[in-house]
Amino acid sequence: MLKIEEINQKTLQCERCSLRNGVKQVVPGEGNPKAHLMLIGEGPGQEEDEKGRPFVGTAGKLLDKILEASQLKREEIYIANVIKCRPPRNRTPQTNEIESCKPWLDLQIAAISPDLIVCLGLTAARTILGVNDSLQNLRGRWHQFGEIKVLCTYHPAALLRDPKLKVPTWADFKMVMQECGK
Repeated sequence: MLKIEEINQKTLQCERCSLRNGVKQVVPGEGNPKAHLMLIGEGPGQEEDEKGRPFVGTAGKLLDKILEASQLKREEIYIANVIKCRPPRNRTPQTNEIESCKPWLDLQIAAISPDLIVCLGLTAARTILGVNDSLQNLRGRWHQFGEIKVLCTYHPAALLRDPKLKVPTWADFKMVMQECGK
């Protein structure tokens, strides 16, 4: 089995879809290679594209606050996205782009082998669970991805657009805290 560092290096060379042509950097993911908890978002935004790191923009700063309030440290977890290249104008990734990138995500999950995955947003939830349901129906309870427990919640960017979503998101992260013994 490939190590996470090897997988991430290979993603930097990927040209499976046209998204690679329009980005400054591929954003594979980062964090603890032996993480108990893995967070998965949709894809890189503009700041992530510029810096080559996931969740470093405005939504990332909010995620950092959520993690801090949850007594979770960014260096203890692993953070990745469904797609590794920023879509034009931060649009939702297209099905073919997700399908092109999903093998990388599958390899990352296998290499990290987390006990828990938190899907941040609908794209991540649908990709991991393989369902076509609403986030409202998926969140607030544990699902399974093989042997891994999966929780779906709102993406931090959604919280910035609609602050009312902070309450259910916090309820979800309290479930994560309980599973992590916090």
